[in-house]
Amino acid sequence: MPSTLPNEPVALAPDQALDRAVELETMMFDRRRSTPGAARSFVAGILAQWGWTERLDDIQLCISELATNALLHGAPAGGRILVRVELRATVLRIEVHDGGSGTPLKRESRDTADGGRGLHLVSTVSDHWGVTARQGPGKCVWAAFHHNAAPTR
Repeated sequence: MPSTLPNEPVALAPDQALDRAVELETMMFDRRRSTPGAARSFVAGILAQWGWTERLDDIQLCISELATNALLHGAPAGGRILVRVELRATVLRIEVHDGGSGTPLKRESRDTADGGRGLHLVSTVSDHWGVTARQGPGKCVWAAFHHNAAPTR
């Protein structure tokens, strides 16, 4: 089951109600097979620019899974996918926005299934995750990672 809504910082931790964004970057991607890799490279590049290395493997796994889900199940043909990275004082959050109408759910997949493990992985390696509606069509699927302090450059 997803965590609570991303626009309510108190859902992430009681002390984050006033935890404003320190850094924020977004990028649009066309719906292509290369999008998950491009999104992963974008996030890794932004985090390197910010001097951020904490939990990089977990973050890259999550953005790859979220972008893949948006590509396969969310963004309609010819659609675009928005990736957003937000660093707050105690939380790093990644988001993938798409124009699809479905709501992703974490499900248990059979051992022999080729897919169906993406959100299970996201829920395992992130501290929180969730799905929210957007104004207009689509949804935002996000994952959050707690940290002790904002990185120094």
